[in-house]
Amino acid sequence: MSKNILLLPGDGIGTEIMAEVEAIIAWMNAAGIADFATDKGLVGGAAYDAHKVSISEEDMAKATAADAILFGAVGGPKWADVPYEHRPEAGLLRLRKDLDLFANLRPAICYPALADASSLKREVVEGLDILIVRELTGGTYFGSPKEIVTLENGQKRAVDTQVYTTFEIERIVRVAFELARTRNNKVFSAEKHNVMRSGVLWKEVVTRVHAEEYADVGLEHILADNCAMQLVRRPKQFDVIVTDNLFGDILSDAAAMLTGSLGMLPSASLGAPDATTGSRKALYEPVHGSAPDITGKGVANPIAMIGSLAMALRYSFGMIEAAEKLDGAIATTLASGLRTGDIAARASPRSARRRWAPRCSRPSRRATPETRPSCAALKVGSG
Repeated sequence: MSKNILLLPGDGIGTEIMAEVEAIIAWMNAAGIADFATDKGLVGGAAYDAHKVSISEEDMAKATAADAILFGAVGGPKWADVPYEHRPEAGLLRLRKDLDLFANLRPAICYPALADASSLKREVVEGLDILIVRELTGGTYFGSPKEIVTLENGQKRAVDTQVYTTFEIERIVRVAFELARTRNNKVFSAEKHNVMRSGVLWKEVVTRVHAEEYADVGLEHILADNCAMQLVRRPKQFDVIVTDNLFGDILSDAAAMLTGSLGMLPSASLGAPDATTGSRKALYEPVHGSAPDITGKGVANPIAMIGSLAMALRYSFGMIEAAEKLDGAIATTLASGLRTGDIAARASPRSARRRWAPRCSRPSRRATPETRPSCAALKVGSG
């Protein structure tokens, strides 16, 4: 049976990197590896230009009906002055919220071929394989009130609210513990229980769920600011990091640069399994932005976008072997010396001139194709 993928290229280099994924999907269909039907929609600034909203109701309906969504990137200076509620990023936030895509998986891997592209020493990052599990639909980005008000004295006050419930914390930490069992069996839970009440609740819930359901998995609590420092100091101590929406955004960008470039990180945003079918809503996207400064120059790094397709093969379609082959092709391409400018640090002049080199979602040294979890294996939303 054909599976439906909605392509939302977005803005800037989003359209360029999505074209590379479309070519791979077409090849897979032609080779008989898959039977994917694709449709396209507008999101971000492109949607605002066409519809004066960051995503139309028609494209939201397509997203709801799709078996998986591949998302490019949104934003750019062109839309700096649009109304806040229609800013390009609002389209992505709506997709996450309306589809309840609460579990964001962000792998950070440093291939031996790229160890010298990192700003850190080779011995610090070579062999790095971290998975950041970020809660995606709660916290500061969605808490209420969220406002800017003018006070009686003429000063302005801005408010963003950090809100989490027990249920929201339980379901994301279960994802982290389940994934840790397929890796090195160690979870770091990052929050700020020393100064934030939401951090106190986060630590309390994680501790209880661990004791009751996952005592076999190693657990260490770490303050989020210390976690950021440790990512730079000794990143290979980490296996799985679970954290809230705001800290997850920051920590995953820091982890990305350990690998050499933001252009290296794919991600998966997963919803809870349907009670009847077991399927779940899912959106896959590179962690990087729309890079308007290089748009149209043919130099964009599509590695994270291609890696996001590999994650879709694994988590939405259960195509573990195909995902492994895409992972392997990416690693082989990198090992051959092909580079984009963002990962060409200390590379040879010949390799620095190459146009692009694709990359995978997570070629783990820890799990075989048979032992890696499919999306259905994760107890997402089971609490």
